Amino acid sequence: MLEAEKISCMYSGMEVLQKISIRVGKDEFVSIIGSNGAGKSSLLKTISGTVKCSSGKIVFMDKDITKLKAHKRTELGIIHVPEGRRIFPSLTVLENLSLGAYRTEARAYRTNNLQIVMDLFPILDNRRKQLAGTLSGGEQQMLAVARGIMARPRLLMLDEPSLGLSPMLADVIFETIKDIRQKLGVSICLVEQRALEALELCNRGYILDCGQITLESDRENLMGSPLVQKAYLGEA
Repeated sequence: MLEAEKISCMYSGMEVLQKISIRVGKDEFVSIIGSNGAGKSSLLKTISGTVKCSSGKIVFMDKDITKLKAHKRTELGIIHVPEGRRIFPSLTVLENLSLGAYRTEARAYRTNNLQIVMDLFPILDNRRKQLAGTLSGGEQQMLAVARGIMARPRLLMLDEPSLGLSPMLADVIFETIKDIRQKLGVSICLVEQRALEALELCNRGYILDCGQITLESDRENLMGSPLVQKAYLGEA
């Protein structure tokens, strides 16, 4: 489905991604883990088109999208839920969700998708008329993910969905991401610092360090890697 081949990007003249190659197959769950500043968010932004790819090639659904504008990539079904939630605080929950269905293909399924997200996040159903800015941090994160689902994604990219949440709320978010994959059959690319949870959810994973892929394998091999256990899973 997605093939990124030797892609690089730069901020202020500095190369933050260095010829990275990753792939996400149809209905596959891929996790990308790494420390702060490793380039994880930059990778998702480069794929979604909000950061320009300085070299390399990105192909989605057999279409070269390397030079395609971000909104055109969204129309193809690449939906990016960035870190920091980015909801519209002065709009209601329902209005935020409705804005998620702006993609042409999603509009026809708005009612059906709304029922799906309300089933996944019952608390949002109870809060549908509430201003989004008055929600708790966990509820706002649920809203951000739900708005992404409203766009009817082919590839759903989630950037640090557990950021700033209590361990209990983070567990709820991870469990819901698992449900999203099972119920919707959508391809998912997850960027996350909570390595254990990210690896438990995925089919395959990548370790990103200083703008480079240092390791790529399936879930079992990554969780069994002494390097991963020591650096990311807190095991001696």
